[in-house]
Amino acid sequence: MSDHNPAAGHVDIAVDRIAKIYAQAVVEAADAAGCRREVLAELGGLAREVLPKVPQAAAVFASPKVPAEEKAAVIDKVAKGRLRPTSVNALHVLARHGRLGMLGAVVTAAERLADERDGRKQATFTTAVPLDDTARGRVVAEIERAVNSPLTPTFTVDPSIIGGLVVRIGDTIYDQSVATSLNRLGGRLHQRNIQAIQNGEYSWRT
Repeated sequence: MSDHNPAAGHVDIAVDRIAKIYAQAVVEAADAAGCRREVLAELGGLAREVLPKVPQAAAVFASPKVPAEEKAAVIDKVAKGRLRPTSVNALHVLARHGRLGMLGAVVTAAERLADERDGRKQATFTTAVPLDDTARGRVVAEIERAVNSPLTPTFTVDPSIIGGLVVRIGDTIYDQSVATSLNRLGGRLHQRNIQAIQNGEYSWRT
């Protein structure tokens, strides 16, 4: 289960499309080598944990002005001996094609593709406050039973929903938040008041 920052920004459609192409190559190569889970974990850890802590390396990866040979040297320094050959090869392919700065997007696309092949659906759970692992596991299990599908969950925190839960699976949103309930209540009260005015009912009631 992972955490996500909802303020990370919108998806760049062009980047997403290119990322899917490389993601498919990564997943197929990892499947052929029998190490898909390990490769995705290694590349994900590099993109999300290592590079943010090594800004110099991240800058080299992302810069179009840095020659592929120099990027290859950085890859060998950062990854060789630490990552599986398939993971290292994937990085070198991205470097040769000037796509190393898209590593995070490629990993995300690869994880999505892997889930699809395994029959899993990616789901985003939004709560007003952080949940501990026990609560997360319980919530995920309940939603999996409700939708009759295994899920790969990502958790986000949004205080504006006040309480309850919002779950997004693909293009479907299940909104059980307090904020939405209050909005619905407000809408019903508003409609009731309109009808009262139309019918000449002027008693003070909500």
